[in-house]
Amino acid sequence: MLCPRSKSKVQLATLCICCIAAIVSACPVVHGQDTIERQLQILKQQYEETTKQFQQRISVLEQQIEQEKVAEEQRKLTEAVATERQTADNTLSKQKLATQKTPFEDSSQVGAKFQGQLPSEPTYDLLREADRKIAELQERAGSFEFHGYFRSGFGLNSRGGQQVAFRAPGAQAKYRLGNETETYAELIFVNNWLNPDRGSNKAWFKSELTVEANTSNSDNFAMTTGVGADQFRLREAFVQGGGLFKSQPNAKFWAGERYYRRQHIDSNDFFPLDMSGYGGGVEDFDVKIGKAAVAYIGVAQPDVTTQNGALTTSHIDATVYDVKGPLGLWGVWFDYANMKGGQVASGSPPRSSTVTNIPSATGYAYGMRHQRLEWHGGYHTFLIFYGTGAASNFSGPGIGSTVPTPSLYTAKSKQFLIAEQIVLQPNDKFAVMPIFLFQRMKNLNTNGSSLQWVSFGARPAVFLTKHLSLTGDCGFDHTNLPGSYTGWLRKCTFAPQIGADRKFFGRPVFRAFITYANWSHGFHGLVGGIPFENQTAGLTYGVQAEHWW
Repeated sequence: MLCPRSKSKVQLATLCICCIAAIVSACPVVHGQDTIERQLQILKQQYEETTKQFQQRISVLEQQIEQEKVAEEQRKLTEAVATERQTADNTLSKQKLATQKTPFEDSSQVGAKFQGQLPSEPTYDLLREADRKIAELQERAGSFEFHGYFRSGFGLNSRGGQQVAFRAPGAQAKYRLGNETETYAELIFVNNWLNPDRGSNKAWFKSELTVEANTSNSDNFAMTTGVGADQFRLREAFVQGGGLFKSQPNAKFWAGERYYRRQHIDSNDFFPLDMSGYGGGVEDFDVKIGKAAVAYIGVAQPDVTTQNGALTTSHIDATVYDVKGPLGLWGVWFDYANMKGGQVASGSPPRSSTVTNIPSATGYAYGMRHQRLEWHGGYHTFLIFYGTGAASNFSGPGIGSTVPTPSLYTAKSKQFLIAEQIVLQPNDKFAVMPIFLFQRMKNLNTNGSSLQWVSFGARPAVFLTKHLSLTGDCGFDHTNLPGSYTGWLRKCTFAPQIGADRKFFGRPVFRAFITYANWSHGFHGLVGGIPFENQTAGLTYGVQAEHWW
């Protein structure tokens, strides 16, 4: 059996022999010069005609050879693909049979049981189904987001016990570097259900859940009761959608529980404005001069129950922001709050020994924000807020509560707050964050008096290499509550650290730290807990990791 290429060569040789024989046979013996010339002319014509035919035949044979070569390569490729597909089919078929087999079936029964039940050609369908499932999994993975924050570490105080925090009495926050004594985490789960890429002129929806965890670093297993009890909370559970109206393509609608438009100062983990709660609203609504947000937010205090049910405060919150003006962006904020009072009975029902009347209260709050988002490698933010009555509790140390403790003072509660923070990073070797706070408030916790808190400090960072840096902070807090306490708390920390890059907010980072604090005699017994209750100075040291993503 000759291969196609060998056959072609034999045919070509045979054709050459036939042509030569034909030429020779066409040459009769003649005499005379004229006859010879005539015969030569005839032979020349026959030779040209034969050569032309011969070239045409060669061209045809070469085309046949090339076609046969391509056909052979295609055949080999088809056989290879069929072999691979058959192998995949066998694997899928075995896996499918294995998943359908009960624990009591043996291998000899599987073939008999499924013989004739499967379609005659399952291969293509199974492969297509597998491809579809893989595509769906890839789409789901692309639409899912996981964000979060945590800090964790351990430290000791100079007396040998567990690390304690230094915080001025009455202050709403403390300077946090080397002064955090807990493991804290927020785990944020986001799923984009529709139009994950948020293409233009298309609606999109997402849902978000945030779980908060807080432990005391006392042990590495959950403690359900006592001072060191672990705390877990669901802080966010809301749905948000956008691109719903062509006239407002950037407007975002939401409903559920969420952190709502919080203002944060990182150095002392303080929230000058925190209206987190439950409700719904719209934000990033285009109002030509800037953007606007309007929301209804309601929160309840379940441990205070009147004849109306759990004590509840409702807020109508409105903000206009990102208004371009002198020196940056400007914004204004307004909040109206209403709290329905009632009678709070103590003792066992149906007869209660004591009844306390909680008066209904309303209130309003308003403020202004100025910010420069690109300023010397960092940013600058200035805030000023004022609130009264049920709307006076607009700030907090990250707790997100907008329900003031119910009391006779609720209607008379007031708060005035100024906050300024700056981040400067002129190059990749140095950065610093100075802050300033002034707060004056009156509520039940201040016994109807005005508590004043003044705070200022700075956290510098020097980047020695891409991953090694030296940081620290010094913060000064002065609080004054007439009839209770007055004085200063001074706290400084030094912390060499290893981080991801040369940025002030670069994370992750892990650090060693040493912290020293001293305070006025007016704070005697109010700072440093048990280890330093009879002193006016203290020292702690330890290690910590911090990360957000």
